Amino acid sequence: MSGWAPGGALASNVEVTAATVQRGDIIQLGGTECRVSDLIQLPQGGKKLLFESGELLTIHARTRLAAVRMQRRR
Repeated sequence: MSGWAPGGALASNVEVTAATVQRGDIIQLGGTECRVSDLIQLPQGGKKLLFESGELLTIHARTRLAAVRMQRRR
């Protein structure tokens, strides 16, 4: 599913893994939306996600999460 977001961006629901997660992705955890601000590569394909709120989430290489990704229209 996708839809227009304020500012002319297109919001789309995507499934992300440690290999595909990007800065700016919005992941809902425990009912709270968290925007990824930084990524740290870990051994064996995992990643540590740093959110704008200061919280950290470590994901395994095979972890799958639902996220919203904002894409600017050109």
